[in-house]
Formats: sequence, C-alpha cells, structure tokens
Amino acid sequence: MKTAICDRFGIDFPLFAFSHCRDVVAAVTNAGGFGVLGGTAFTPERLEQELAWIDGEVKGKPYGVDIIVPAKFEGKGESLSTGQLVDRIPAEYRAYVTELLAAHDIPIDDEKRYGGSNLSGDTGEQLLDVALKHPIKMMANALGVPPAYMIEAGASSGVPVAALVGAKEHAIKQVAAGVDVIIAQGTEAGGHCGEVSTLVLVPEVLQALEETPGGGGIPVLAAGGIVTGRQMAACVAMGAAGAWTGSVWLTTEEAETAPYTVQKMLAASSRDTVRSTGRTGKPARQLVSDWTDAWGPDKQKTLPLPLQNMLVEPVLRRVDKLAAQGHPGAQALATYFVGQGVGLMNKVKPARDVVLEFIEDYVAAAERLGASLED
Repeated sequence: MKTAICDRFGIDFPLFAFSHCRDVVAAVTNAGGFGVLGGTAFTPERLEQELAWIDGEVKGKPYGVDIIVPAKFEGKGESLSTGQLVDRIPAEYRAYVTELLAAHDIPIDDEKRYGGSNLSGDTGEQLLDVALKHPIKMMANALGVPPAYMIEAGASSGVPVAALVGAKEHAIKQVAAGVDVIIAQGTEAGGHCGEVSTLVLVPEVLQALEETPGGGGIPVLAAGGIVTGRQMAACVAMGAAGAWTGSVWLTTEEAETAPYTVQKMLAASSRDTVRSTGRTGKPARQLVSDWTDAWGPDKQKTLPLPLQNMLVEPVLRRVDKLAAQGHPGAQALATYFVGQGVGLMNKVKPARDVVLEFIEDYVAAAERLGASLED
C-alpha cells in the first residue's frame, strides 16, 4: 500500500485529509493517514490553541497546516482595514442580499452584517509563524503560487510546501516557485476548483512536470471527487503519489459541518453540486441551493475576492443556524463547499472508519488490477 510519499512523511497510507476541524485532523493522522488543518479561518491566537490540541492528540505523528494566501484579491498591497474594504461593497449588492433574505422570510441583522474575510491574505504570515512553532510536516496553499515568505519559510525550516493547482500550466509555475508537492485538483472537488476533471488533470500535470526542468521528482497528489479507496487506487495507477481529500470528512462524526447541511449532503446526488462564485467571488463547488441559484451572470454578478466573502459569509452563518432550527427559507438557502463525490457520502461515520474503509477499498481495487494482469 505504501508509496514513496509515505516514507517521506512518515505515514502508513498515502491519504491526506484537509479539514477545518481539528478532531478530523487528529483522527486521520492517528489512523495512519495525514491530517491537514485548514488554518486560514482562525486568528493567530486561535490557531495556536488548535495546533496545541492536535499536538497533544497525535503525540508526534505527522500532520500539516493549510494557509490560503490568494495570489490576487481586492486591495492587495494597499494595507486596507476591514472597514475600508467593507466600504468598497456597492450599495446595490447590499440591497440584493437584503432582498434575497427577505424573499426567504429572513430579516437582516445589521449589527453582524459584514465582517473580515479569512480569504484576504492579510494574516497569512502571522498564521504561518504560529504553525512553524509546532511540529508540522507540511504547509499548503491554494489560489495561486504561495507567497515568497512561505517558500522561504519552508526552505529554512525543512517543512515541505504543497500547492493546489487546477491546470498543468499552474503546476509549471509552482515548480518554478520552488514548491515541493503538487496537488492536482480536478473540477469534481469541493471548494475552489478549475474546469478540468481529475481523470484528465492528473496525467496532464504528471506529463508536464516530467517535461519541466526540476519537475520530474516532485510528487503529485490527486484531488477532486475522491471519496473512496478505489478512486484513490485509480489515481495511484495513473502515477499519483496518493490522494488529497476534503469533502468526505464533512459528514464524519467529528466534523463541525452545520447540521442541516449534513442532512443535505447525505441526501444529495453527484448532480446536486455546482461551481459558483456566490460565496467567495471565485468559482467554488458547493451544494446547489436557492443561494447558488441567485448568483451568476444571468442573475447577479459577484464581487471580487474578498469583498463577496465579506458580504455573504456572516449571512450564510446565520442561515445555517436558522436552518438547524427548522426555518424553511433558511433550509432552501443553505449550502456549503462540497465536491461531486457527495453522491457517495450517504452515512455519518467516525473519521477513523473512513480511513479504514479507504484502505480496504484501495487494497481490493489493487487486487482486481493485479488479477487482470495475471489473466
């Protein structure tokens, strides 16, 4: 079952699990995989608490941290305050959200209407400083080439830097920047993703790296819609070093996914997701809902990152609370990032069980492939 990346990261099985929930991260790492905490949503102080807790749970076993620092965003380099960014949200967008909520019988709570965005990139360096005080074994970034300070910190600390890409051209840029691990994420993925499917993207990236000076030895993790061991085995058969997963952990017992959203995910098919800019301003796959239906070129265009996120995230958190209380309008609006693999996610189970099922399914797939060669 082991690939070279297992030896590199000290893990038993090449399954990497991205989650915003520390319990999921610890459970996956303790089960022999590699948990990765999404750290961008935390303040530096809170991230310190989360990582200290993980350290105590995993007792030296490897884990990583993902800190998103977008390459492009509104106000980049201008040192703007949250208030100054909020001022850039046009009045017509504020009115549109108000009308959308009113149509679903949800009044606006003006006191908590807008907030800072964890996708503005302004706390990335502080979060990285906190992370490097802990025994992390990987730092990851998405939405472009990692900032120079991340590459430099990785080189000086000996902690590998991973980057998510949605096109082979992006992978080549990452190699030039000095990234150590490439995560080739297909359009099936939850969250921010491109337009190329995992089945096509992984071999494209592998071929591109082989043809790029210095790229041939860089491991590639496959991502996008992978929620079973057989899918993982297929990607390894194509040449991937392992799998990077996210959506499959959203319906585990440990996850902090909003309760009603979990119900939606368990009932969803693979066709019940859509790439929408309605949550962050960049295309991100999420559950179809009245919220995703309300945004788009033929409805209401979205604001750039992070303004769209600042406009809507506090509202969507309120929607989640109301949906859990049975509010029909909120339930119609409720959505969250999730990939097309959601159609295979139909039961709540412990994260450890998910890892074990991945291993069993992977082994069975490998045996089927082996048997086909013998025949």
